Amino acid sequence: MAVTPVVLALSRSGESVAHRVADLLGAPVHGRAGRVDRADVWFDNALDHARDLFAAGHPVVGVCASGILIRAVAPLLSDKRAEPPVLSVSDDGAVVVPLLGGHRGANRLAARIADGLGARAAVTTAGDLALGVALDAPPPGYVLENPEAAKDVMARLLAGEGAQVTGDAPWLADLPRGDGPVVACSAAPVEAELVFRPQVAVLGLGASRDCPVDEMAALVDRVLNEAGIAPEAVAAVASVDLKGDEPAILAVARRLGRPLRLFDAAALERESPRCATRSDVVLAEIGTQGVAENAALAVAGADATLAVAKQKTAHATAALALAPAPLVELPGRARGRLSVVGIGPGQASWRTPEVSRLLAEAETLVGYGLYIDLLGPLAAGKERHDFPLGGEEDRCRHALELAGQGWNVALVCSGDAGIYAMGALVFELMDRSDKGVSDAARRVEVVCSPGVSALQAAAARAGAPLGHDFCAISLSDLLTPREDIVKRLHAAAEGDFVIAFYNPVSKRRRTLLAEARDILLDHRPADTPVLLASSLGRPEEEIRYRRLDQLDVDEVDMLTVVLVGSSQSRLARLGEGPRMFTPRGYAQKVGL
Repeated sequence: MAVTPVVLALSRSGESVAHRVADLLGAPVHGRAGRVDRADVWFDNALDHARDLFAAGHPVVGVCASGILIRAVAPLLSDKRAEPPVLSVSDDGAVVVPLLGGHRGANRLAARIADGLGARAAVTTAGDLALGVALDAPPPGYVLENPEAAKDVMARLLAGEGAQVTGDAPWLADLPRGDGPVVACSAAPVEAELVFRPQVAVLGLGASRDCPVDEMAALVDRVLNEAGIAPEAVAAVASVDLKGDEPAILAVARRLGRPLRLFDAAALERESPRCATRSDVVLAEIGTQGVAENAALAVAGADATLAVAKQKTAHATAALALAPAPLVELPGRARGRLSVVGIGPGQASWRTPEVSRLLAEAETLVGYGLYIDLLGPLAAGKERHDFPLGGEEDRCRHALELAGQGWNVALVCSGDAGIYAMGALVFELMDRSDKGVSDAARRVEVVCSPGVSALQAAAARAGAPLGHDFCAISLSDLLTPREDIVKRLHAAAEGDFVIAFYNPVSKRRRTLLAEARDILLDHRPADTPVLLASSLGRPEEEIRYRRLDQLDVDEVDMLTVVLVGSSQSRLARLGEGPRMFTPRGYAQKVGL
């Protein structure tokens, strides 16, 4: 999914220009609170906000001084091939400057904004200035097969050599011609210094369940060779929706780096009149006379031709269709994806870059409303499905069913989604034979991304209390029988683990934490340090230390993580304040 640009308005002097740019791009305006009058999303700190957007992969257009954006994103710069565009626009709208991502759309974005504002695009990329084109940034519908060669070819052209252009590449029409490097645009295998591939081919695939991956790969290679089509010219892989989770088909899409498009049987059957191969057996089994040919033609379009009719092996079928022009918009639906993400305790700087990327890519957010609110700019403009506390099964089922419809969904959890959160429930629902989720939901891609857990955040604030063996125990008896919790408390006490208590109390539950304290006092000293950490990573964060024998249940609420040290844990009074740590035995090892 293409990530929507965000326009930043930092002052009233540039506010009207920001809204004009946003209208041109169909983008939201994020405004500095107290500095502008109208915005879709508000923020307090421009540097932090721009940095969060950039880390999430959003193109950023700031109506502000270039230096503000440079200082914001500078700590994150690493790979120019992966960085989103960053542009600055002067407050009067006279100049548009692409700062980053010139070859990932920033130059084109700058030209579009400049045309709309009647401004000047201050493009500084050498190829764009001297040749009017960036060789490593072909237009939609084309890919560059060997991007590593673009720099050398560009240097030769800038040095005065003329290119030998072959094939139909209209955007290269103004390149200087000569006897220099060969630049080719062809779907067929070709020898050239620089090779562009038009995305005109569609692979239709079918398979029996658990088809061997190698068997499917060999069949695909055979079909492409027979058609004389390079793999890079494939625009998409297509199949029936019942095969949305077929490992061999997914492996082909991954190997080619192309999207998978899926159709229900009725949509595929509409393609049967122009197919070369029809099967009554397949019709009786799934409701269409064919899969491979039908799916390839469904994506390639009404004017497509069947370049290779269905070929089959023991477990796989494949066909290839060719469109008359490069494919930019792909019909059918994507395989749905559910990203189960932990956003940490809520502080943006504790959110992992991978989680930020998955959230930016997601079309739909599902979760407890407060957790989605904590995402700030990452949630802006996205469809969201808010759920109250409780009803966790309904929340997970809803997220899975949305993904089953082909959406890219993020299930938003605090901390780490796999620790006392929704991760396990998602897989439990998918694994149930009854009262689980639909077959379509079971076929979605599920991605789990780690977050900073409450116990990690609490330990970091304290010092290093988890420096030796530790465990986590939830004191909620809502889902776990009380007798099981007590059994685990005794085992952890006898094992002398540092213990992180989750869900320590609620309005109804007030006794288990006190019982846990008394069990632990039978096995460790009364002065064992205890950390009470509340609202971690938020403005109201509070850190308190207590002795184990002085742990008072009334000091604890559901927003508190309780860390109880082992018999070896210490609370040191250092210059910056108390620091809790648990030695691992290094001093004994070196004889100190």
